[in-house]
Parts: sequence; structure tokens; C-alpha cells
Amino acid sequence: MYDNLLEKVPTDLWIGGKWRKASDGQRFDVIDPATEGVIASVASASVDDAKAAVDAASDALAGWGAKKPRERAEILRKAFELIMRDAERFAKLITLENGKALVDSRAEVAYAAEFFRWYAEEAVRNLGQMSIAPSSGARILAQHKPAGVAVLVTPWNFPAAMATRKIGPALAAGCTVVLKPASDTPLTMLALMPALEEAGVPPGVCNVIPSRSSGKVVSAMLHDPRVRVVSFTGSTEVGRKLLHEAADNVVKPAMELGGNAPFIVFEDADIDAAIDGAMIAKMRNMGEACTAANRFYVQEKVHAEFSKKLTDRMAGLKMGNGLTEGVALGPLVNKEGRDKVRELVEDAVKKGARILTGGKQPEGKGYFYPATVLDNVSNDALMMNDEIFGPVAAIQTFKTEDEVIKRSNDTEYGLVAYLYTKDLTRGMRVSEKLDFGMIGLNRGVVSDPAAPFGGTKQSGIGREGGHEGMMEFLETQYISVSW
Repeated sequence: MYDNLLEKVPTDLWIGGKWRKASDGQRFDVIDPATEGVIASVASASVDDAKAAVDAASDALAGWGAKKPRERAEILRKAFELIMRDAERFAKLITLENGKALVDSRAEVAYAAEFFRWYAEEAVRNLGQMSIAPSSGARILAQHKPAGVAVLVTPWNFPAAMATRKIGPALAAGCTVVLKPASDTPLTMLALMPALEEAGVPPGVCNVIPSRSSGKVVSAMLHDPRVRVVSFTGSTEVGRKLLHEAADNVVKPAMELGGNAPFIVFEDADIDAAIDGAMIAKMRNMGEACTAANRFYVQEKVHAEFSKKLTDRMAGLKMGNGLTEGVALGPLVNKEGRDKVRELVEDAVKKGARILTGGKQPEGKGYFYPATVLDNVSNDALMMNDEIFGPVAAIQTFKTEDEVIKRSNDTEYGLVAYLYTKDLTRGMRVSEKLDFGMIGLNRGVVSDPAAPFGGTKQSGIGREGGHEGMMEFLETQYISVSW
């Protein structure tokens, strides 16, 4: 059933502009989460393959960095156009290996492509500055140069967008890259490489090495002195380990890590708008997102109305194979993720939570879990302190503004928070008191290629998107001169 979709998808390593087998011959299976069947067998990179990829990226660095910004920009713009030309094929491939519904995959493809269009525009805006030193009178010239070879490590939840969000700014800055995609979803990035080649990306500028030996492979690259940047999206636990690894060679880190997003509904909110926003913030990508709303805090006066309307919407979602039109809720990406969601729900119920809809794992093949709403979730429930990463909304009530701010901030994470209120003064006041890198004020989605994406506390270091995203791949050089 996959033949037509997979016939043009490469399954080997992309190094130096060529497809090659793993040096030790190792391969691994990619699983369809809807059927638990094998989709494809993909080459599994070894440490030697990682070194070869860094070799290729290092060899291509000088030539790529020397290209005029407009030349790099035109290549990125062409990449955007080629992805959109084949958008439906990419969307179906994402659904096949990730499980998400086609409507989500189509949105991801458009979002992923937009990073190439945005950074095609940013590539020509790498602006420096000149000033006169107040004391010496010497001229201070500051310019931004490509940092060097960048290692990009991406997760499975957005197999296209999490990669283009890194590749786009890196290439715009003049860096070359080695991308290690998630083992659950390597096909999308492998399928993208012919498009980048057609767009004009030279050999060695972008290399892709799927691997089941992720720790060893990434560690080897981070200990190569030619690698100057590591950009990682994933769990805080893994991010901490990579930071330790990066410290050995003082590799510049950009980390987008875990989240525990509060979704606050004040009593003066437009409840219908809040429900629309909640469905996006919670159910985008089936809740498998670091930005997903994890904790719903609803002011007591509107709790009953909000809970009922959210339950009705969640209960109405059609669950099934994501490749089927009309399906809104596909399977979770793997058995471990599905089992974690089930265990979090069971824990919450044991501690007093009430199931308003869902809450029961279906029988049969596939890693499915229904859209679930839990009310009266206790503070000691595991899901209030850990990412759910699934289609489960946990509701609590609150009385006062100060109370909900304190409860929202009571987490080691600080990626994103959402709040709904008709009072703009309150909205801005609360936003500034929330210790999160991003705020969705009367909006259920904050991700935008033109905006700086990132968090505070244990949610990461640095920003992706916007002008800031390109700066992660640049180093500032200062030249002192008199004339």
C-alpha cells in the first residue's frame, strides 16, 4: 500500500551530495504507527559515517560561505518553491511515518517551506555596524561571519519543520550542516534532499545521516574541532546531556527543549474563541508538541461552560489512519509514547480526576489514543508536572489572577503560555508576569517563521525563527582600525 508513495524516497545516507550505504552495513526499520507495519529499511550511520559527513561539510564550508548573500537567498527561495510544488507528496510521507492526520501534515509542509522563504529574505540582511570608539577615536567595525559546520539534531514530531527551521538559517548564514533526524521519522528529510539539490544546494552543504546509534554518532561530531554549532530540538533530559558534550569543545549550543504550557481562561474571556484556541494549542499534531497546552486553568465562573464545550469538541474528533481524509486524530508516533499517555491518564484518575471524554485505549493495531478531557486533576498528578505529549487536556480551576500566575510559573519549564481575556490591560499585565519565552495572548498558536521561537529556564537556550534564528549560526568579528 506504500509503493506509490515510497518509490522515489531514498533510504541511504546523504553525504557530500551522494547516496551511500552505512559503512558497517547497518540498517533499521521505519514503522507505520497506524498499522505497526514496516514502511522501509533505512541506512543507520556509524561514527565513521558521521566523520565522513563532517568531512564533506567542512570541505564545502569555504565555498558556500563565500557565495554572495543573494546567491544563497535565491537557492533557498527555489527550495521553498520546490517543496510547495510537491507539498501533497511530502504531507502524505509525514503522515505515513509520523501518524498525524493529513490536515496536520499539510499545515506542517507549508510551515516547513516557509522557513526557506523567510531565510531567503534574511540571508541578505546580515547587517554589521561601524562606530567611533569614544576614547581612542579608532573605528569599530563589527560584522557577522558564518560560525562553521553545524550539527542539527531533530525530533520526530515535526519531521519536516523542525529540520527546515534549522537548515534555513544555517544556510542563509553561510554555514554547512550535518542533520541527524529522529529514527522514528527519517524518511521526510531524506526525501527533501533531492529538492535541495535541484534548488542548487552544492554537494556537502547539507548532509543527512539517520542513525540508531544517535548518542555515539552525535558525540563523535561534537568532539570534532571543525564542528562549531549544535542545534537540538527535543527533551530537556537529552538537551542537558548534549550541553555537557558540547562543553568539551566549547561548541555553540542552540537548544529548544521541553515545555509544560499553561492555558489560562479568565472569566471575561470569549469562551468560544478560547475553545477554538484550546483545540489548536492542545490538538495541533495530536498534542505531540513542546508547545502543546498541558495544564488548563479555568476561572471558576466559566469552568462549567468551558469544560462542556471543550468536551463536545474533543469527543467529536474522528480517530483513524491519518492518510484517510476526514480523520482528525491519527495514532501517536510509537508504542512508548502511547503507553506513556495511557499511564498518565490512569495516574490522574487514581488521584481523583474525572474523565469527561475518552480515557480508554482502543484495542487493535496502531498506537491510537482517543481525545481525552480530564476535570478536577490534582496538583500531584504526574501530567501536571510532565509533558503529556498526547491528546489529553487536564483541567483545573482558579480564583484570582495572582493565584493562576503563581501556579503557571511553578514549573522548571518556560517555553510557552496561553491566556484568554477580553481585557487587554490584564492580558499584557499577566503576559509580562508569566516566566515563559513565548505568550499566546488570545491565540492558540505562537509558531511563526518570522518570530523568535524559544523558552526560558529548562526549556532551552537561544531562539529559532526571526532574525534571531540566523544569529545562532553567526559569529561576530570586531575589527579595530584607524584612518
